[in-house]
Amino acid sequence: MAQHNELGKEGEKIAVAFLLENDYEIVEKNYRYRKAEVDIIAQKGNILAVIEVKTRSTNYFGNPEEFVSPKKIKLLTSAVDDYVIKNDLDVEVRFDIIAIIKKQNKFTIEHLKDAFLFF
Repeated sequence: MAQHNELGKEGEKIAVAFLLENDYEIVEKNYRYRKAEVDIIAQKGNILAVIEVKTRSTNYFGNPEEFVSPKKIKLLTSAVDDYVIKNDLDVEVRFDIIAIIKKQNKFTIEHLKDAFLFF
């Protein structure tokens, strides 16, 4: 597996641990719908948090959250529409980004709630 893929998987594990520590229930990981993959679907109360995890080894080229493209946002939205309908859920849906930077085996984590409002 390529080094960037390993870093991504490590980031997703860190994000799951972070969410669990903050009282979220992990509902799905790596949910797939057509060409979309949702990294994490978590629930806290009546909020279904759709979470895109972005992990980088440096922010030299930009912060991790800046790498979520409009195309990715569109794919995530369609995947979650399918998920909510398929599971007959009555919840508020929120799109978040968990941005992780790994520097010298230390991780900084930023949880951006309602992140797609800023794009």
